[in-house]
Amino acid sequence: MIDLSKIGYRVVVMDENGKQYNIKDYIQNLGWEENKSEISMRLSFVAKNDKTSQGYLSSIIKPGCLVGIFASDGGNIEDEVARGYVETWNPIEKNSGSDLKCTCYDELYKLQKSQDNRYYPSGTGTKSAIQGIFDDWEIPQGDYKGPNASHGKMVFNNKYLSDILLELLDDAVKRGEEKCMIRAAKGYANVIPQGGNETVYVFEMDNVQSFSQSVSMANLITRVKVVGQADDDGKRNVDATLNGETKYGIRQRIYTRGTDENLNDANSAAREILDGEGKIERKMTVQSPDVPFVRKGDLVYIRSNFASEYYYVKSIQHDADVYGMTMELEYVELE
Repeated sequence: MIDLSKIGYRVVVMDENGKQYNIKDYIQNLGWEENKSEISMRLSFVAKNDKTSQGYLSSIIKPGCLVGIFASDGGNIEDEVARGYVETWNPIEKNSGSDLKCTCYDELYKLQKSQDNRYYPSGTGTKSAIQGIFDDWEIPQGDYKGPNASHGKMVFNNKYLSDILLELLDDAVKRGEEKCMIRAAKGYANVIPQGGNETVYVFEMDNVQSFSQSVSMANLITRVKVVGQADDDGKRNVDATLNGETKYGIRQRIYTRGTDENLNDANSAAREILDGEGKIERKMTVQSPDVPFVRKGDLVYIRSNFASEYYYVKSIQHDADVYGMTMELEYVELE
């Protein structure tokens, strides 16, 4: 069990010559976050731009420098919890002293900022498609524990590579594969199952500031209609209709079968839509003391007056200044 009162941080920067410096004593504001619909981690800090034996801090930390955050539990465990390359470099001069503000992103940021055209013929595997993008953008690869579905023909024009990757993973889920995610750790891109963390942290009222629970039917889908390709007159035949929780009314989604997609695959994809969006949304926001080792995609357990259940971390913000964090959670539907 972690003693949250003993959590400590260390911030290390590597300059353009590969020399490392511990700048924790200069840091005034420090935080890092992983957000929904993004694959890259962002970290930011404000530091006192004091003069050191190597010159002013802004002469050591420059655009493109690597910054790493290490956390310890007060015992023998210290681990890297975040890293990023300086993308925004902002020295500020004041009468009372100078500051340096920096925003950094990890290796996957280039995939969020790069567009490409990609064509995948029918039968392309998820693994080869994803690893091909990593190879082309020279991103070091770590574990691949993700899906390897056989996809139908997929064409992407002028799309951001991060969106292509997420769509490949989403399509793999529709074809019956496990839900997985992409995240970087210690300089390597990993494709791993959601909730695959070995240590599951428990949050309850005596170690958090607040729980905020939300139950919503706003995005509920109760029926999926599978249609074929349009004929010369623009008419589409209905190939199948799959019903979910229609007791809440008809909330219909259309799934268009691909030209080379058989009906069984289309029905599986439609069923996956119902499995994913045919349930009432149950979300939780947790504010608590910082556990710096928790990341987006991790499984956590919530024990409150209204819930004693598992959740996935959908987004997370760590604030090292106040030793706190905020998590947006999604309810885990256990089988």
